[in-house]
Formats: sequence, C-alpha cells, structure tokens
Amino acid sequence: MRFRPLRTTLIPGAPASPVDAPPPLMRAAAYDAPGGPDVLRSIEAPVPVPVMSELLVRVSAAGVNPIDAKTRAGGGMAAGTGTGPVIPGFDFSGVVVKAPYEAHPLPPGTEVFGMVSFPRTAGSYAEYVVAPTLSVAPKPASLSHVEAAGVPLAALTAWGLVVETARAHEGQRMLIHAGSGGVGHFAVQLAAYFGAHVTASGSERNLPWLRELGASVVIDYATTRFEEVVSDVDVVIDLVGNVHDDTGTRSLTVLRPGGLYVMVPTGGWPDHADACAAAGVRSTSYKVIPDGGVLATLGRLLDSGAIRVFVDRVFSLDDAAAAHREVERGHSRGKVVLTVGQS
Repeated sequence: MRFRPLRTTLIPGAPASPVDAPPPLMRAAAYDAPGGPDVLRSIEAPVPVPVMSELLVRVSAAGVNPIDAKTRAGGGMAAGTGTGPVIPGFDFSGVVVKAPYEAHPLPPGTEVFGMVSFPRTAGSYAEYVVAPTLSVAPKPASLSHVEAAGVPLAALTAWGLVVETARAHEGQRMLIHAGSGGVGHFAVQLAAYFGAHVTASGSERNLPWLRELGASVVIDYATTRFEEVVSDVDVVIDLVGNVHDDTGTRSLTVLRPGGLYVMVPTGGWPDHADACAAAGVRSTSYKVIPDGGVLATLGRLLDSGAIRVFVDRVFSLDDAAAAHREVERGHSRGKVVLTVGQS
C-alpha cells in the first residue's frame, strides 16, 4: 500500500509567539577554499534576506551529512558553491522569523524543520537561513530541535529510496548496506514499516540495534561476505558503493534477474549502470528531493513512534571541523548534529 504524503497546514492567522527581529550579522561556520576539516572556521556574515516564497528561520540546530564533508573537500556539490566564504549544510531545525505574507501557514514563531537550497543559497551552519516554503514542515512536537535537525536530508533520502523508488511492500526482499548510518537507519525503519523483509549490513556493535529498527537479517560486514548468506533479493539499496571492498559489484550477484540496484553515494560507483545492464538487473542513482509534504508525513510518523531518529554525536557550531572529522570516520550510528542557537 502506498503511503500518500499529506501536507500539514496551519490555520492562517493562528496566534504565533513573538520573534525578535534579526541582527544585521550572524555567526556561521564557513571555509574559503576546499580542503580538510580544519578549513572550517567561525565567521560573521550578513543575515540572509528572504525573497518571494522563502522563509527566514532562526536556526537552533543543523544536521551534518557526508555530502557536507565531500563538498568541503572539493567533491560533492563543490562545483556549485562559487567563491568563499562558503557556509555549508542542508538540514536545520529552528523558528520562523519572517514569512512571505501575513496569513502564511507557517507564521513567525512557528517551530519548523527542513532543508535549505545549498549551494544556491548559504547553508545551515549559521544562526539564520532562508529556505523555500516547499522544503519546510512544522517540527514534530515530540522531537527536540537537535533531534529534528538530524531528520530532513537523511529521512527524505530514505523515503525517496524505499517508498518512491523501491516501492516497498509486503513480502519484498530488500538488502540495505550501511543500515546504521544517517540514511540507513531511516531506510531500514521505513522498509520494515511498509512490510518489506529487510536484510541490513553494519558493524558488529550495531547488529542488535538494526534488529530493533526492523531488520529481519543482520550481517556483520567485517566478518561475513553478504553474498554468501543472501540471494535472490528484489532490491539493493547501496549506501556504500565500490569505495569499500567492491560492495556495489558484489551486490549484483545477490539480486534476482530484473531486480533493482540503487546507487546512493555521490561518486560511489560511476560505472554502475553498465555493470547492472550486463548483469541483467535494473539500476538507478538517487538524489534527495526536499519535499515539505513528505517531510510533514515523516514528522507524523516520528510523533507516532512508527519511526525514530537517533543522534549519535552533538557538536557546537564552533566545533564544525570536529563534526566533519566524526562524519568522515564513517562509524557514526545515526546522525551527527550541530547546536547553533537558542532552542
């Protein structure tokens, strides 16, 4: 059964908490040129000005994702960042400061979470962001700002992979690599929620946790070759690629004829399409769609307890370099988040 996302709207003119006008300058973490984590530094930057349908949001917390680190290092989205200083980041949770018009359904004072249009605009490692209204939803009431900031990019990616691309359903057999990471831990939960039989790979310490998230079979990638214990799966969601131990190439051997291979990490396996065609399976890459309607649906699932977000490490905005080093280690369980401003 397809779970149709429904946009959450507030009543126009609903009472909202008073919000202070923003100052002219804000704190942010930025870098002047690509490099290692230490190129990130604290700066003062002008508070961005919203135009047309954009919201101005005071940021309480910002999510940190592998794509942030790849972009800072010169890969990922670096081609679109222009000259420095570059303020990175996609995810945020915070409070609306300015809405496009008086009767807007997300008036000033509303707690929201969502994604900015980085690199077209400055990123979320800052005290204020502008964000398209269609990329934002009311923050789940049950989550703190730190927890909510860990949701948007990872959960929207997982939704796009599991629900929209793989069309998860009862009895479907799905293998998810790196199931304990930011995207992975949402993908495992959503696949199980929609009835798929989930096999997830991860490190030994995360295997019991992956079972709690809904995986029926768990595999320690360090000690077990997944192709020796898994076969005839319908879908492989590959959050690793061929950057480690030919995970992508080996995945093709466990798919049924005509099965679907989904390649996720940017640059994880550039030649996957040709290899999949030769193996007789379907393939696609995937890029996240910042959809506020889907984000609102995810918020309801989080509030109901059907899925949950796990935040592994929290750093301050001034420690953005340390947060990037943690993400690049590749062993985080769930999400890494920056605290930015007042809750």
